Amino acid sequence: MSDPVRIIEMGPRDGLQNEKALVGVEARIAFIEALAGAGLHTVEVGAFVSPKAIPQMASSDAVLRGVSHIKGAEFHVLVPNEKGYDAARAAGAKVVSVFAAASEGFSRANINCTVAESIERFKPVLARAKADGVRVRGYISCVLGCPFDGEIKPKAVADLASTLWDLGCYEISLGDTIGVGTPAKAKEMLRAVAANIPAAKLAMHFHDTYGQALANLYAGLEEGVRVIDAAAGGLGGCPYAPGATGNVATEDVVYMLEGMGVKTGVDMEKLLAATNAMSVVLGKPPVSRVATALNAKKKRAASLGSKP
Repeated sequence: MSDPVRIIEMGPRDGLQNEKALVGVEARIAFIEALAGAGLHTVEVGAFVSPKAIPQMASSDAVLRGVSHIKGAEFHVLVPNEKGYDAARAAGAKVVSVFAAASEGFSRANINCTVAESIERFKPVLARAKADGVRVRGYISCVLGCPFDGEIKPKAVADLASTLWDLGCYEISLGDTIGVGTPAKAKEMLRAVAANIPAAKLAMHFHDTYGQALANLYAGLEEGVRVIDAAAGGLGGCPYAPGATGNVATEDVVYMLEGMGVKTGVDMEKLLAATNAMSVVLGKPPVSRVATALNAKKKRAASLGSKP
């Protein structure tokens, strides 16, 4: 449990793409620069999808080019098909992500195709990426529940994960997209997947809709998973899950891990500053409990310090 944990920062992509506000290229670049400066060296910065479908991710090519000067960081982008892959490569992408759902209902609602059809769409992407020396990360959504199909069987997740692994994904990120999972169910799902794929090659991508994300992450850590997807400030949500919050907040994850003696390499003060700056841009406070607490503490200290 004391082994280091690698945090993949999702705020600039999974977070912002589910926010109503459209954030400009310069603000997105500044956000990524601040996150990297806080010690988050792996950041998903955009998605090469249709701007008509997801206007929040428009100009992801300009964002990727705009952060290329940051040394020692790894930037990921989401690509749904070969067209997206072409655009990502033209912008200098070295790591891309493909995604599939563990449920047929979500797959049809989200990308208008069956699970099997989605795999066929990105098979050429994986083949080309291998030839180009580009690493591919695989996402699976709805691993602990679906807004359309309800409960998801662990075997369905394990089978899809094995398919992505066999196709060449170097890491499989398992997403509780609507945040309905609990620790026991998270463990059951992770054990099923780890029967065929090493736990070291798995990542947890848990949303916090029902307040279970940290508990589920802890359960996954007990199973040997050492990669966590998180979004600064708890940015985001899910259009198919009413009331859904974003991915688990990076601040909350860092606070928990560091309190356990697990090294993350993240500077909390700098992370908080990055979150607060984006909160100003979005015009709303962060969802993160830790960010809220630390901001209140700072405000209180400033108030006391200003008194004669």
